[in-house]
Amino acid sequence: MAGAQPGVHALQLKPVSVPESLKKGSRFMKWDEDSSTVTPVTLRVDPQGYFLYWTDQNKETDLLDITYIKDARTGKCTKTPKEAKLRELLDVGNLVGRIENKMLTVVTGPDMVNITYLNFMAFQEEVAKEWAEELFSLASNLLAQNMNREASLEKAYTRLKLQPNQEGRIPVKNIFRMFSTDRKRVETALESCNLPSGRNDSVPLEDLTSDIYKSFIANLCPRPEVNQIFADLGAKGKNYLSMEQMTDFINNKQRDPRLNEILYPPLKTEQTQLLMEKFEPNHGVIQKGQISVEGFSRYLISDENGVIPPEKLDQSEDMTFSLSHYFINSSHNTYLTAGQLAGNSSVEMYRQVLLSGCRCVELDCWKGRTAEEEPVITHGFTMTSEISFKEVIEAIAECAFKTSPFPVILSFENHVDSPKQQAKMAEYCRSIFGDALLTEPLEKYPLEAGVALPSPHELMGKILVKNKKSHPKPADGSTKKKLSEQASNTNSDSSSVFEPSSPSAGPAASAEVEAEDDEDDDDDYDDCKKSMDEASWRFDHF
Repeated sequence: MAGAQPGVHALQLKPVSVPESLKKGSRFMKWDEDSSTVTPVTLRVDPQGYFLYWTDQNKETDLLDITYIKDARTGKCTKTPKEAKLRELLDVGNLVGRIENKMLTVVTGPDMVNITYLNFMAFQEEVAKEWAEELFSLASNLLAQNMNREASLEKAYTRLKLQPNQEGRIPVKNIFRMFSTDRKRVETALESCNLPSGRNDSVPLEDLTSDIYKSFIANLCPRPEVNQIFADLGAKGKNYLSMEQMTDFINNKQRDPRLNEILYPPLKTEQTQLLMEKFEPNHGVIQKGQISVEGFSRYLISDENGVIPPEKLDQSEDMTFSLSHYFINSSHNTYLTAGQLAGNSSVEMYRQVLLSGCRCVELDCWKGRTAEEEPVITHGFTMTSEISFKEVIEAIAECAFKTSPFPVILSFENHVDSPKQQAKMAEYCRSIFGDALLTEPLEKYPLEAGVALPSPHELMGKILVKNKKSHPKPADGSTKKKLSEQASNTNSDSSSVFEPSSPSAGPAASAEVEAEDDEDDDDDYDDCKKSMDEASWRFDHF
C-alpha cells in the first residue's frame, strides 16, 4: 500500500466500559415470530462486558456472547411483529409513538450468512436507543475482540456464574460442558480444589471464588514448561526471581533484538518493578523486590506478551494519498448468500458486508417487471432471487459508516434500460443518502485527465457511485434508423443490438420491446436526464 506510515491511530482504542444502566438492567418484552410467544424479561450486561443475558419471571437465565453480536438496531430497520396474535400480546394497538422506535433487534451469528435475530420491545424509546448504541459499541470494541488468555479464562468463569440453577448453585454438568475435552481431568481438577465432581452435583456460588477457579484451571491445564523456564532463569531451589533476573529475562529473552534501541530502549529496573507489581498477587513478595512463579505466569499470558500489542490494533495507513493508490476492501455479488446460479439474494448481506469493514459493494441493477416498476437487484440470467433496489439503498445508508469513516463506493452494474426506473434509482440515492452522496467532483479534483482522485481522508463520510454516465439521446427519428441498421448488420440477431432489460426477458423480446416503446421513452428521457446525471459518475481509475 502506498505511503505506509506506521503509528497512525484512527480509532482511539478504549477499554471496555459497561454503562451502569446496562449492568443494572432494563425491562423488555422478548418476542418470537416463529413461536408467537411474548416473555417479560430483564435484560442485563455483566460488568466486564462479556455477555448479554436476560432473566424471565421464573428466574431462568439465557445469555449471548457479545462477540457474536453483528449489529444492534432500533428504529425503522428493526424487526416488527407481523402476526395479529403477537401484536395483541405486545399491546401494539395502545402504544404511544412509533412501534419500531421501541424495538431492539440484536443480530447475531458465527458468520455473515448464518445469522439470527433476537427481538425485544422496550417500554420507552430512549431505553431501546441506549441499548442499541451501547451493545454495538461493546460488540465492536477491538480490545474485546482480541482478548488475551487471562481474559478468556475470566470470561469462562463469568459464564459459569451467570447460569446458576433454581437453588442458586452452579451445576457441575455446566463445568463439564465448558471444559469438555477430558472429563476425567475435569473431575480430578475439581477434587483437587475440594469441589463436588459428580455429574449431578452442584457448586454453591460462594464456593467458586476467583482464586478457587484459578486453582482449578492450574490443575486442569498445568504448565510444566513455565516452571522449567522459571527454574532456568535462576530460581532453582527458590520460589522467586529477583528484579535483576526478571529484567534480564525481559531484555534478553522476550525483547526482539532487531528493534532499534533508541526507539525501543531495553527496560530499566524501575519499569520492571512496575510490571512485577502489576502481575504478582503476593504483596509480601513484591516488597522484597521479587516475583513468584504465579506472577511470572500471569505476566506471560498478559497483553504484555500478546502476538499483537494492543496499541497497534487500531493503527492504519496514511490515508491522505489519492484514492487510486490503495487496495480497497471490496465485495463481488454482494447480495448473494450462496452460489451465483441458484442462491438467494438478501438485503441483509449489504449490512453485514459493510459492518465487516468492506468499502466497495456491488449492485447488479435490473428493470423491475412489477406494476410498481421498481428497479431490482439480482444476478442476471440465473435462478437467483430478486431484492428491492430501494431497500438495498436504505440498508447501505444505515450501515455505511458504523464501523469505518472512510468512503463507500457503490459499484453499479446497471442493466436498467428504462429512463423512468433509472430516475427512480437516482432519486432514491439522493433522498436516502442525502448529503453523504457525492454528486459533484470536489473543487480541487475535477474529473480530468492527469488530475488525481481525492484521498480517502478527504472523502470520509461520503458515498460514491461508480457507474457509466449515460450518453446524449440521438435526435428524433435517428433511433429507429440506427436500430434498423444495427439489426440488418447482424443478420437479424437482435441479441447483439440490445442487452436484455431483465434477467427474465429473452434477447429478441427485449429488442422488440425497446423498438415499440422508443417513442414513449422519448417523453420521459428529457425529464429524467438531469436526475441521472446527478447520480452517475465515471471512474476511469477502477
